[in-house]
Amino acid sequence: MTSTPADARDLADARVDRLAKTPRLLVALDFDGTLAPLQDEPMDARMTEDARAAVLALTAAPETVVAFVSGRSLDDLRVIGEHGDDSPILLAGSHGAEFWSPEGGVTTTPDDADDTALRDSMRLRAESITADIDGVWIEPKTFGFGVHSRLATPEDADRARDAIDGMVVRQAPHWRRRTGHNIVEYAFRHEGKDTAVATLRERVGATAVLFAGDDVTDEDALRSLGADDLGVHVGAGETAATISVPDIPALARLLRQLAERRVAGRE
Repeated sequence: MTSTPADARDLADARVDRLAKTPRLLVALDFDGTLAPLQDEPMDARMTEDARAAVLALTAAPETVVAFVSGRSLDDLRVIGEHGDDSPILLAGSHGAEFWSPEGGVTTTPDDADDTALRDSMRLRAESITADIDGVWIEPKTFGFGVHSRLATPEDADRARDAIDGMVVRQAPHWRRRTGHNIVEYAFRHEGKDTAVATLRERVGATAVLFAGDDVTDEDALRSLGADDLGVHVGAGETAATISVPDIPALARLLRQLAERRVAGRE
């Protein structure tokens, strides 16, 4: 049965109320499209003011840990998240292959030299393949690369993806391929946002998790959540999330409501 808007609001309100009462809460948030509008130039992405205010309110709430969980490399995530060494916000970059915390700094599993060499050679080849395709560009990533096509025609985007798919299948059939909003990512590491959330949950001792995301790559994490958790999908479309909100401002309102209820519950 399809929920009416009123039903959806009631469900969200009840779930937020439950999370507000959990002893130790992890709020894990995708960044692009969830806290920050998508940009033609990805490094221009920044949180909206209402999203930023909601995140700050959550970091100040008792027994509440906030984390950004992104496919971005950790270095890029710190830039767009305007994230300094004094930040209380945890980071999981590269779909959970890299982590940052205030206590431990950056942690990651050492790379194999062969994987790194293959990454570099295929990235150069991908740049050569797309050099004459308007609107397509290659984003270097810690464990691979991404093929962006936001500014390309559908025909040129398909041409670029087909050519690079063929190259990766020939040279690195063991690599993981992910699709997102106008991007295809290839990586020699196979971690996903589900493993990122599981790692963060264990590290902080969370008794419940809220995870919010907008893209296909967030569905792994949304499917991994338990009965006491809350998955939030931002935008339209099919999702494994418990609830959906229409846009970033709506998510910011939900997060702010959660922060306020956690503070009120401890007073």
